Amino acid sequence: MASPELSQFRRIVVKVGSALLVDSDKGEVRASWLAALADDMAKLHKEGRDVLVVSSGSIALGRSRLKLPRGPLKLEESQAAAAVGQIALARIWSEVLGSHGIDAGQILVTLQDTEERRRYLNARSTIGKLLEWRAIPVINENDTVATTEIRYGDNDRLAARVATMASADLLVLLSDIDGLYDAPPKNNPNAKLIPVVDSISSEIEAVAGDAESELSRGGMRTKVEAAKIATTGGTHMLIASGKIEHPLQAIADGGRCTWFLTPANPITSRKRWIAGTLEPKGTLTIDAGAVTALRAGASLLPAGVIKVEGQFARGDAVIVRGPDSSEVGRGLIAYDADDAERIKGRSSPDVMTILGISGRAEMIHRDDLVVGG
Repeated sequence: MASPELSQFRRIVVKVGSALLVDSDKGEVRASWLAALADDMAKLHKEGRDVLVVSSGSIALGRSRLKLPRGPLKLEESQAAAAVGQIALARIWSEVLGSHGIDAGQILVTLQDTEERRRYLNARSTIGKLLEWRAIPVINENDTVATTEIRYGDNDRLAARVATMASADLLVLLSDIDGLYDAPPKNNPNAKLIPVVDSISSEIEAVAGDAESELSRGGMRTKVEAAKIATTGGTHMLIASGKIEHPLQAIADGGRCTWFLTPANPITSRKRWIAGTLEPKGTLTIDAGAVTALRAGASLLPAGVIKVEGQFARGDAVIVRGPDSSEVGRGLIAYDADDAERIKGRSSPDVMTILGISGRAEMIHRDDLVVGG
Protein backbone atom coordinates (compact mmCIF):
# COMPACT_ATOMS: atom_id res chain seq x y z
CA MET A 1 0.00 0.00 0.00
CA ALA A 2 1.33 3.45 -0.92
CA SER A 3 2.40 5.83 1.83
CA PRO A 4 0.43 9.04 2.33
CA GLU A 5 2.11 12.45 2.04
CA LEU A 6 2.38 15.09 4.73
CA SER A 7 0.72 17.63 2.44
CA GLN A 8 -2.55 15.64 2.58
CA PHE A 9 -3.23 16.42 6.24
CA ARG A 10 -5.00 19.46 7.70
CA ARG A 11 -4.54 18.94 11.47
CA ILE A 12 -1.26 17.48 12.69
CA VAL A 13 -0.17 16.54 16.20
CA VAL A 14 3.60 16.34 16.71
CA LYS A 15 4.89 14.43 19.74
CA VAL A 16 8.35 15.38 21.00
CA GLY A 17 10.03 13.20 23.62
CA SER A 18 12.41 14.17 26.39
CA ALA A 19 15.37 12.36 24.84
CA LEU A 20 15.08 14.52 21.72
CA LEU A 21 14.35 17.79 23.45
CA VAL A 22 16.93 17.60 26.24
CA ASP A 23 20.65 16.86 25.98
CA SER A 24 21.05 14.50 28.93
CA ASP A 25 24.80 15.10 29.23
CA LYS A 26 24.51 18.88 29.37
CA GLY A 27 21.08 19.00 30.96
CA GLU A 28 20.03 21.61 28.42
CA VAL A 29 17.53 21.92 25.61
CA ARG A 30 18.89 21.11 22.15
CA ALA A 31 18.36 24.68 20.99
CA SER A 32 19.40 24.39 17.34
CA TRP A 33 17.36 21.20 16.84
CA LEU A 34 14.28 22.76 18.43
CA ALA A 35 14.66 25.90 16.30
CA ALA A 36 14.75 23.72 13.18
CA LEU A 37 11.63 21.85 14.29
CA ALA A 38 9.90 25.18 14.94
CA ASP A 39 10.81 26.24 11.39
CA ASP A 40 9.05 23.12 10.09
CA MET A 41 5.99 23.78 12.24
CA ALA A 42 5.84 27.41 11.17
CA LYS A 43 5.89 26.34 7.52
CA LEU A 44 2.93 24.01 8.05
CA HIS A 45 1.16 26.73 10.05
CA LYS A 46 1.71 29.26 7.26
CA GLU A 47 0.17 26.81 4.79
CA GLY A 48 -3.02 26.99 6.84
CA ARG A 49 -2.68 23.69 8.68
CA ASP A 50 -3.51 23.25 12.35
CA VAL A 51 -0.48 22.18 14.37
CA LEU A 52 -0.45 20.82 17.92
CA VAL A 53 2.52 19.74 20.02
CA VAL A 54 2.60 17.08 22.71
CA SER A 55 5.88 17.75 24.47
CA SER A 56 7.66 15.76 27.13
CA GLY A 57 10.54 17.28 29.03
CA SER A 58 9.23 18.88 32.20
CA ILE A 59 10.81 16.36 34.57
CA ALA A 60 14.07 16.25 32.60
CA LEU A 61 14.34 20.05 32.58
CA GLY A 62 13.37 20.31 36.24
CA ARG A 63 15.93 17.80 37.43
CA SER A 64 18.58 19.62 35.39
CA ARG A 65 17.75 23.01 36.87
CA LEU A 66 17.59 21.55 40.37
CA LYS A 67 20.88 19.69 39.74
CA LEU A 68 19.38 16.36 40.84
CA PRO A 69 21.61 13.29 40.48
CA ARG A 70 21.12 10.72 37.73
CA GLY A 71 19.00 7.67 38.38
CA PRO A 72 15.37 6.98 39.30
CA LEU A 73 13.41 9.62 41.19
CA LYS A 74 10.79 9.00 43.87
CA LEU A 75 7.25 9.97 42.93
CA GLU A 76 7.27 13.19 44.96
CA GLU A 77 10.69 14.08 43.51
CA SER A 78 9.40 13.60 39.97
CA GLN A 79 6.38 15.78 40.71
CA ALA A 80 8.50 18.52 42.27
CA ALA A 81 10.97 18.41 39.37
CA ALA A 82 8.03 18.67 36.96
CA ALA A 83 6.75 21.76 38.77
CA VAL A 84 10.04 23.52 38.04
CA GLY A 85 10.41 22.05 34.57
CA GLN A 86 6.91 22.93 33.35
CA ILE A 87 7.67 26.64 33.69
CA ALA A 88 10.89 26.25 31.74
CA LEU A 89 9.26 24.06 29.09
CA ALA A 90 6.41 26.52 28.50
CA ARG A 91 8.85 29.42 28.17
CA ILE A 92 11.01 27.52 25.69
CA TRP A 93 8.09 26.68 23.41
CA SER A 94 6.70 30.21 23.70
CA GLU A 95 10.01 31.71 22.63
CA VAL A 96 10.79 29.32 19.80
CA LEU A 97 7.30 29.63 18.26
CA GLY A 98 7.11 33.33 19.05
CA SER A 99 10.15 33.90 16.84
CA HIS A 100 7.83 33.00 13.95
CA GLY A 101 5.02 35.22 15.20
CA ILE A 102 3.04 32.24 16.49
CA ASP A 103 1.49 32.18 19.96
CA ALA A 104 1.85 29.04 22.08
CA GLY A 105 -0.83 27.96 24.52
CA GLN A 106 0.07 25.55 27.32
CA ILE A 107 -2.40 22.79 28.22
CA LEU A 108 -1.60 20.33 31.00
CA VAL A 109 -3.64 17.12 30.99
CA THR A 110 -3.69 13.64 32.48
CA LEU A 111 -5.11 10.49 30.91
CA GLN A 112 -8.24 11.07 33.00
CA ASP A 113 -8.85 14.31 31.13
CA THR A 114 -9.07 12.34 27.89
CA GLU A 115 -11.28 9.61 29.35
CA GLU A 116 -13.90 11.39 31.49
CA ARG A 117 -16.34 13.02 29.09
CA ARG A 118 -16.93 16.28 30.94
CA ARG A 119 -13.20 17.00 31.24
CA TYR A 120 -12.70 15.67 27.71
CA LEU A 121 -15.11 18.26 26.34
CA ASN A 122 -13.44 21.05 28.30
CA ALA A 123 -10.01 20.12 26.95
CA ARG A 124 -11.38 19.64 23.41
CA SER A 125 -13.07 23.05 23.50
CA THR A 126 -9.90 24.77 24.72
CA ILE A 127 -7.81 23.13 22.01
CA GLY A 128 -10.40 24.05 19.39
CA LYS A 129 -10.45 27.70 20.43
CA LEU A 130 -6.64 27.97 20.40
CA LEU A 131 -6.56 26.52 16.89
CA GLU A 132 -9.30 28.91 15.81
CA TRP A 133 -7.10 31.75 17.07
CA ARG A 134 -4.19 30.26 15.06
CA ALA A 135 -2.15 29.51 18.18
CA ILE A 136 -0.26 26.24 18.61
CA PRO A 137 -1.38 24.26 21.68
CA VAL A 138 1.59 22.80 23.56
CA ILE A 139 0.26 19.88 25.56
CA ASN A 140 2.05 17.99 28.28
CA GLU A 141 1.11 15.47 30.89
CA ASN A 142 0.36 17.20 34.18
CA ASP A 143 3.16 15.46 36.01
CA THR A 144 2.79 17.59 39.13
CA VAL A 145 -0.53 15.86 39.94
CA ALA A 146 -0.38 12.62 37.92
CA THR A 147 0.68 9.47 39.74
CA THR A 148 0.50 6.26 37.74
CA GLU A 149 1.41 8.18 34.57
CA ILE A 150 4.77 9.16 36.03
CA ARG A 151 5.61 5.67 37.22
CA TYR A 152 4.22 3.68 34.31
CA GLY A 153 2.94 6.09 31.69
CA ASP A 154 4.24 7.64 28.52
CA ASN A 155 3.41 10.55 26.27
CA ASP A 156 3.05 8.39 23.15
CA ARG A 157 -0.34 7.11 24.23
CA LEU A 158 -1.27 10.49 25.65
CA ALA A 159 -0.43 12.03 22.25
CA ALA A 160 -2.69 9.48 20.56
CA ARG A 161 -5.56 10.35 22.88
CA VAL A 162 -4.98 14.06 22.29
CA ALA A 163 -4.95 13.47 18.53
CA THR A 164 -8.32 11.71 18.57
CA MET A 165 -9.75 14.24 21.03
CA ALA A 166 -8.72 17.09 18.72
CA SER A 167 -10.01 15.25 15.61
CA ALA A 168 -6.52 15.40 14.12
CA ASP A 169 -6.00 13.42 10.95
CA LEU A 170 -2.28 12.78 11.57
CA LEU A 171 -0.13 12.05 14.60
CA VAL A 172 3.66 12.27 14.16
CA LEU A 173 5.76 10.52 16.81
CA LEU A 174 9.32 11.80 16.58
CA SER A 175 11.60 9.12 17.94
CA ASP A 176 15.24 8.14 18.28
CA ILE A 177 14.60 5.57 15.55
CA ASP A 178 13.20 6.19 12.08
CA GLY A 179 10.38 3.68 12.23
CA LEU A 180 9.28 0.15 13.05
CA TYR A 181 11.63 -2.64 11.96
CA ASP A 182 10.94 -6.34 11.52
CA ALA A 183 13.70 -7.04 14.07
CA PRO A 184 15.69 -4.89 16.55
CA PRO A 185 18.06 -2.97 14.20
CA LYS A 186 20.78 -2.60 16.85
CA ASN A 187 21.04 -6.36 17.21
CA ASN A 188 20.28 -7.41 13.66
CA PRO A 189 22.10 -5.71 10.76
CA ASN A 190 19.63 -7.30 8.33
CA ALA A 191 16.56 -5.76 10.00
CA LYS A 192 14.26 -4.07 7.52
CA LEU A 193 12.11 -0.99 8.00
CA ILE A 194 8.37 -1.59 7.71
CA PRO A 195 7.21 1.47 5.71
CA VAL A 196 3.44 0.96 5.97
CA VAL A 197 1.28 -0.84 8.51
CA ASP A 198 -2.30 -1.05 7.26
CA SER A 199 -3.52 -2.98 10.32
CA ILE A 200 -1.93 -3.77 13.68
CA SER A 201 -1.67 -7.56 13.80
CA SER A 202 -0.15 -9.79 16.46
CA GLU A 203 2.94 -10.02 14.24
CA ILE A 204 3.33 -6.23 14.29
CA GLU A 205 2.94 -6.18 18.07
CA ALA A 206 5.56 -8.92 18.42
CA VAL A 207 8.32 -6.89 16.75
CA ALA A 208 7.91 -3.90 19.12
CA GLY A 209 10.69 -3.51 21.69
CA ASP A 210 11.15 -1.48 24.87
CA ALA A 211 12.77 1.87 25.59
CA GLU A 212 16.54 2.12 25.90
CA SER A 213 16.95 5.80 26.78
CA GLU A 214 17.22 7.01 30.37
CA LEU A 215 14.96 9.97 29.65
CA SER A 216 12.37 8.06 27.63
CA ARG A 217 9.55 6.28 29.44
CA GLY A 218 8.10 4.93 26.23
CA GLY A 219 9.52 2.64 23.58
CA MET A 220 8.40 0.96 20.36
CA ARG A 221 5.87 -1.11 22.29
CA THR A 222 4.08 2.01 23.55
CA LYS A 223 4.28 3.53 20.08
CA VAL A 224 2.41 0.56 18.66
CA GLU A 225 -0.12 0.92 21.49
CA ALA A 226 -0.44 4.59 20.55
CA ALA A 227 -1.01 3.56 16.94
CA LYS A 228 -3.91 1.36 18.06
CA ILE A 229 -5.54 4.31 19.84
CA ALA A 230 -4.93 6.71 16.97
CA THR A 231 -6.03 4.49 14.11
CA THR A 232 -9.12 3.30 15.98
CA GLY A 233 -10.04 6.97 16.41
CA GLY A 234 -9.62 7.73 12.72
CA THR A 235 -6.14 9.28 12.90
CA HIS A 236 -3.20 8.19 10.77
CA MET A 237 0.07 7.91 12.68
CA LEU A 238 3.71 7.79 11.70
CA ILE A 239 6.98 7.15 13.50
CA ALA A 240 9.99 9.06 12.18
CA SER A 241 13.45 9.99 13.34
CA GLY A 242 13.69 13.12 15.44
CA LYS A 243 17.48 12.92 15.67
CA ILE A 244 17.87 14.92 12.48
CA GLU A 245 17.28 18.63 12.05
CA HIS A 246 14.07 19.62 10.24
CA PRO A 247 12.43 16.24 10.90
CA LEU A 248 9.01 17.29 9.56
CA GLN A 249 10.54 18.60 6.35
CA ALA A 250 12.32 15.27 5.99
CA ILE A 251 8.95 13.50 6.21
CA ALA A 252 7.49 15.89 3.64
CA ASP A 253 10.43 15.08 1.34
CA GLY A 254 9.66 11.36 1.56
CA GLY A 255 12.15 10.43 4.29
CA ARG A 256 12.23 7.07 6.02
CA CYS A 257 9.40 6.44 8.45
CA THR A 258 6.64 3.98 9.29
CA TRP A 259 3.01 4.89 8.56
CA PHE A 260 0.15 3.34 10.52
CA LEU A 261 -2.99 3.76 8.44
CA THR A 262 -6.58 4.10 9.57
CA PRO A 263 -9.55 3.03 7.46
CA ALA A 264 -11.72 5.83 8.86
CA ASN A 265 -11.45 9.54 9.55
CA PRO A 266 -11.61 11.37 12.91
CA ILE A 267 -15.16 12.66 12.54
CA THR A 268 -16.55 9.31 11.34
CA SER A 269 -14.87 7.38 14.15
CA ARG A 270 -15.95 9.89 16.76
CA LYS A 271 -19.55 9.76 15.61
CA ARG A 272 -19.52 5.98 15.55
CA TRP A 273 -18.39 6.12 19.19
CA ILE A 274 -21.19 8.53 20.10
CA ALA A 275 -23.87 6.58 18.25
CA GLY A 276 -22.97 3.06 19.24
CA THR A 277 -20.95 3.05 22.44
CA LEU A 278 -22.28 5.63 24.87
CA GLU A 279 -25.35 5.04 27.01
CA PRO A 280 -27.83 7.95 26.64
CA LYS A 281 -28.61 9.70 29.94
CA GLY A 282 -31.50 11.87 28.74
CA THR A 283 -33.68 13.05 25.88
CA LEU A 284 -34.19 16.36 24.09
CA THR A 285 -37.34 16.89 22.04
CA ILE A 286 -36.93 19.48 19.29
CA ASP A 287 -39.26 21.33 16.94
CA ALA A 288 -39.71 20.65 13.22
CA GLY A 289 -37.48 23.56 12.20
CA ALA A 290 -34.63 22.19 14.30
CA VAL A 291 -35.09 18.75 12.76
CA THR A 292 -34.69 20.25 9.30
CA ALA A 293 -31.62 22.20 10.41
CA LEU A 294 -29.95 19.12 11.92
CA ARG A 295 -30.55 17.07 8.81
CA ALA A 296 -28.88 19.87 6.83
CA GLY A 297 -25.77 19.59 9.00
CA ALA A 298 -26.37 22.34 11.59
CA SER A 299 -25.72 22.25 15.33
CA LEU A 300 -28.62 22.07 17.78
CA LEU A 301 -29.33 25.49 19.29
CA PRO A 302 -31.30 26.04 22.51
CA ALA A 303 -34.06 27.79 20.53
CA GLY A 304 -35.01 24.52 18.82
CA VAL A 305 -35.46 22.51 22.02
CA ILE A 306 -39.00 22.17 23.34
CA LYS A 307 -38.59 19.50 26.04
CA VAL A 308 -35.77 18.24 28.29
CA GLU A 309 -35.95 14.87 30.06
CA GLY A 310 -33.54 12.93 32.24
CA GLN A 311 -30.71 13.69 34.63
CA PHE A 312 -27.53 14.26 32.70
CA ALA A 313 -24.31 16.22 33.04
CA ARG A 314 -22.40 18.18 30.46
CA GLY A 315 -20.64 15.71 28.18
CA ASP A 316 -23.19 12.93 28.58
CA ALA A 317 -24.86 11.35 25.58
CA VAL A 318 -28.53 12.20 24.97
CA ILE A 319 -31.16 11.15 22.46
CA VAL A 320 -32.64 13.84 20.22
CA ARG A 321 -36.27 13.31 19.19
CA GLY A 322 -38.50 15.21 16.82
CA PRO A 323 -41.95 16.60 17.70
CA ASP A 324 -43.50 13.25 16.73
CA SER A 325 -41.19 11.46 19.24
CA SER A 326 -39.19 9.73 16.48
CA GLU A 327 -35.45 9.57 17.10
CA VAL A 328 -33.53 12.14 15.05
CA GLY A 329 -30.08 11.43 16.44
CA ARG A 330 -27.77 11.27 19.43
CA GLY A 331 -25.11 13.61 20.71
CA LEU A 332 -23.00 14.93 23.55
CA ILE A 333 -24.85 17.65 25.45
CA ALA A 334 -23.02 20.91 26.25
CA TYR A 335 -25.10 21.69 29.37
CA ASP A 336 -26.21 19.99 32.57
CA ALA A 337 -29.89 18.97 32.65
CA ASP A 338 -30.94 21.86 34.92
CA ASP A 339 -29.28 24.47 32.73
CA ALA A 340 -30.64 22.85 29.56
CA GLU A 341 -34.14 23.12 31.01
CA ARG A 342 -33.64 26.80 31.78
CA ILE A 343 -32.42 27.79 28.31
CA LYS A 344 -34.61 25.55 26.13
CA GLY A 345 -36.55 27.50 23.53
CA ARG A 346 -34.45 30.60 24.06
CA SER A 347 -32.17 32.36 21.60
CA SER A 348 -28.42 31.99 22.04
CA PRO A 349 -27.89 35.63 23.18
CA ASP A 350 -30.32 34.96 26.06
CA VAL A 351 -28.10 32.21 27.51
CA MET A 352 -25.77 34.61 29.32
CA THR A 353 -28.68 36.53 30.82
CA ILE A 354 -30.41 33.36 32.02
CA LEU A 355 -27.36 31.47 33.32
CA GLY A 356 -25.19 34.41 34.32
CA ILE A 357 -22.30 33.03 32.26
CA SER A 358 -21.37 33.16 28.61
CA GLY A 359 -22.19 29.56 27.73
CA ARG A 360 -21.81 27.78 24.44
CA ALA A 361 -24.08 28.88 21.63
CA GLU A 362 -24.95 25.27 20.78
CA MET A 363 -26.86 22.83 22.95
CA ILE A 364 -25.13 20.08 20.93
CA HIS A 365 -22.37 20.99 18.49
CA ARG A 366 -22.61 19.28 15.10
CA ASP A 367 -19.23 17.58 15.67
CA ASP A 368 -20.76 15.95 18.75
CA LEU A 369 -24.00 14.99 16.99
CA VAL A 370 -24.95 11.90 14.99
CA VAL A 371 -28.09 12.37 12.90
CA GLY A 372 -29.93 9.26 11.70
CA GLY A 373 -31.21 8.73 8.22
